[in-house]
Formats: sequence, structure tokens, C-alpha cells
Amino acid sequence: MHANQTVGKYGERVAARYLLRHGYEILETNWRGDAGEVDIIARKGEIAVIVEVKTRRGTGFGHPASAVNGRKLRRLKQLAVEWLREQKDFYPAVRFDVISILCADRGAADVEHLKAVV
Repeated sequence: MHANQTVGKYGERVAARYLLRHGYEILETNWRGDAGEVDIIARKGEIAVIVEVKTRRGTGFGHPASAVNGRKLRRLKQLAVEWLREQKDFYPAVRFDVISILCADRGAADVEHLKAVV
């Protein structure tokens, strides 16, 4: 596995634990559809939450969340439609979130949860 993939997988694990601690139910991780992949699909109450996780070791290339651009959001919306079509449960609302993970040299990573990014 490439070093960036290792960092990304670490960030996804940190994000999933964060969501669980904050009352979310994890429905899917690394769900693949025709338009690509969703890092995490979670549920909070009746809301389906499509989560993009961005992890960085530093800010040399900018804040992790800055990597989520309009093209990425359009793809996430397409993937959400694909995923919803497969579901037996009804979700009256869908929210798109970004969780940015900034790895620390020592100690816990810095987690920032940006809700309803559209």
C-alpha cells in the first residue's frame, strides 16, 4: 500500500471512531458506486450522512478540507443517489459532510467535522 493510502485509511478509521463517539451509526465504509467511492455513509436519526474524509500529515498543501472541490461534491451527490436507490430504508434527508484529519507528530490527530457541505 502506498504511503498516502496508508495515511488515508488511518484518517478513515479516526473519522469512523469520531462519528461513533458522536452518536452516528456507520452504515457503510468505502462504498463503491458507478461514480466512484464514498468514504463513510453514516446515519444520525433519520438523516443519511455522506462523509468525505480528507487526511493530511501537514498543511503544506493546504487544509485537508480544501481538497473537496465542486467536482468532488457533484460526484458525492451522484453516489448518494446511487446508494439511496439500493436502500430498503427511507431517508427523508441526506447531508454531505467533510471530516478533515490532520495527523499529529505525537498524540491524537486533529479532527474537524464540517457539516452540510454543499
